[in-house]
This record gives sequence, structure tokens and C-alpha cells, in this order.
Amino acid sequence: MMIWPDTVSTTDDTLSIAGCAVIELARTYGTPLYIFDEQTIRNAARAFRAGMAQYAGGTSVFYAGKALLNSAVVQLMAEEEINLDVVSLNELAIARYAGFDVSHCHLHGNGTPVRELEVAVRWGIGRIIIDNFDQLHALINITQTLNLQQTVLLRIAPDVAAGGHAKIQTGKATSKFGFNIADGSALRAIEVANSAETLDFIGLHAHTGSQIRDFGALRKTIVRLFALAHAAREQHGWEMRELSPGGGLAVATHPDESSGDIAAYCAAISETVTRAAEKIGFPLPHVSIEPGRALVARAGVAVYRVTGNKRLTNAPDFLHINGGLGDNVRPSMYGARYTACNVNHPNAPAESTYSIAGRYCESGDILIPTLTLPDTKTGNLLAVPVSGAYTLSMASNYNGIGRPAVLFVRDGDARVVQRRETWQDIVRRDV
Repeated sequence: MMIWPDTVSTTDDTLSIAGCAVIELARTYGTPLYIFDEQTIRNAARAFRAGMAQYAGGTSVFYAGKALLNSAVVQLMAEEEINLDVVSLNELAIARYAGFDVSHCHLHGNGTPVRELEVAVRWGIGRIIIDNFDQLHALINITQTLNLQQTVLLRIAPDVAAGGHAKIQTGKATSKFGFNIADGSALRAIEVANSAETLDFIGLHAHTGSQIRDFGALRKTIVRLFALAHAAREQHGWEMRELSPGGGLAVATHPDESSGDIAAYCAAISETVTRAAEKIGFPLPHVSIEPGRALVARAGVAVYRVTGNKRLTNAPDFLHINGGLGDNVRPSMYGARYTACNVNHPNAPAESTYSIAGRYCESGDILIPTLTLPDTKTGNLLAVPVSGAYTLSMASNYNGIGRPAVLFVRDGDARVVQRRETWQDIVRRDV
């Protein structure tokens, strides 16, 4: 059951999460509905912190908020002593709104507007990860004008690709992210950052991609960052104090897939950093990591109602549902694979094959192309596990449809953390 939340059960033929019956939640709060198990998120956060605690040089775990960000998630991360990685000023504003200490945040982004950089500095953000020369020079100008010191890292393109789909491979030399090593850009950026009096340039960052199951690319990235740091020490006298190999640990979304092991992932990072530092005579740097999907994906379950059944003779019948592309674009965008459970008959034998079709006006809005379920009728509920990451964060109002309500469940209690979006919410932007 590793694709379901830690607290899931099907006692008495009822699918429950954290002691809350999904049928009752759907009856009370409507559908589509996203249900998050708090305990699953907490367990993952504690596993990352425990795994990195084995490293002797000091560590920080940052949650990559782009996976899913709202006030409740931010507050839960704060309770679990997890820092926050944001990609925009609005994400940083959500953190502030939720009461998060922005000195425990860092800001990423390859196209971050200058104004957002300036406000982040004014607000006292902990770190800014600089992606390109325009950002680097802009940040020097901002900090000089404000007479403020800003801690920074440089993002490096290590020419290492990881992840199962080209759209989630971010470490290639041709990636839009980071300073290239081979053409000398990375060393030139290090020279500029190191000489800027208002920048506290502490380290190097890289991210090779998402859905990483093989740690070979991760190890290679770390070794290349150390080689770059060694060259920078020799040529510019710069000492690396912090290193971040990013995040990207795989999470299975289908029973045929495997998830990455958190302890093994942390051990691979710790061991590789330790060996690389010893090999070139470096003191152990502080290591920060950025899990996103691996913290929240499995905690989330999307619940839809079947609105129709289109019967076909030479293909699986279509089950139409009242959600799809608007709340989960991943199958259309990445070819992401999911499965589902008939909430009304969770333990019944699966005997019928269906194609789960979303309600949006796109032929590509197929949430699950082929799925075997018990006999499923209009009005039944389907629960889709591992819906917690990169679903709601990329949700849209396509076809004028509001985004779903979001619940957090814990110890038999449910609370609404984001209400269902209405047409009034949508037209509120109109002038």
C-alpha cells in the first residue's frame, strides 16, 4: 500500500484515511476533493531529518514549496522544523502570511523579476540561489543600494541529467537553469560573486531532475560541484561553506513503480560529500537538500465522482469524472501514471476495464487511460492516491471551473484548509 497514505484502511468495506471515511467526507464537502493525511507528511519530514542527521557537517532540509503550497502546509513544515524553498515573491508572501520565518527560506528561479529579488532582500530572506549573470549583477546592485548583506549560492548546471521524462531533467548543460561548467561561466560567476562586498557567497547548488531512483547521477553531480569548488579555491581563493544537491527523490504514483528510499537517498548524499571533501582536503560543508514531492505526494488523495459511462465496443468504456485536467495536469503534461480505487466498493474484485476521462474540453484530458475496477456506476466515487504534489500547485480555471476544496485529516478529524473555488472567486479579477 505504499502508494496510499500511511493511515489508509478499508475496514468494513469503507475506505478511510486517518480514521475519516472518504464517503462521508465527500458527502460533507463535495467533490472533487483533495484529502491530505497530516501524519504521512510528518513521517516523511522526520525521515528526511533523521537521514541527514547522520552527516557530520551540519544539514538543513528545505521543502520545495512548488510541489504544494498553502498556509496549512507551511505551518506543518514549521512544526516539523523543515525550512522552505520558494520560487516567487508570492510563494514567499504565502509563507509570511502563514507566520513562517522568512530567514529560513531560500528563493530560486531563473527568470525572477528584479522587483521580486529586491523585496525578498528587504524582507530578510535567508538565501537567494542565483541562476544567471543578469540575476547576479541585479542582486549586487540591489544590495549595494539598500546597503544590506545577502547570503547567496550559485546554481550550477552540472551536465548531469536525471529523471524519467525530459521535462523534469534540469541538470543538463543545455538546461535553462544554472551556470554552465564547461564553458567557464560557472567559474566566472564565482569570481564575480566572491568579489561582491554585499554578497555573502557561501556555496553551490545543483538540481539534476525529479523522480530520481538511481543515485548515480546524484553522486556524479556532487563530485562535479566539489571539482568546481576546488578550481575556485585554486583560482580565486574562495572556500565553499555550503553545498546543495537539490531534491528530486522519486515517488511512485502507480503500483508498478517504486519509490526512492529516503534513508538511502540521504546516505548517498552524506557518503559522497564526505568522500569528495576528504579527497581534495576540504572541510565538510553544510549540506542542504530540497525534497518537495517526496514530502507531500503520497499524503494526498484526490476524490472524484463518476458522472457518466460511455460504452464502447472495441475499447475500454469511458468513466467520466467531475475533475481531471484542471486539477491534475500531470498525465497530459508528463504522461504521469495513476491508479484509482472505487470508494464505494474498495475490497470488491476488479473485473471491468475502464478509461478514466476528465470533464475538460480536451481530448487529452484522460486521467488514467486503462484501469481495472469493480463494476463502477454513475454516482460512485473514485479515489486517486499520490495526488499531493504538482497537482493543485499547477491547477487552473480552464473551462471556468473552480479549484477543489482541500482537507487535512488527522486522528478522525477533518478540517478545511482551502475552500472550494466558486464562480464569484473567478470573476473577482474582472474589471
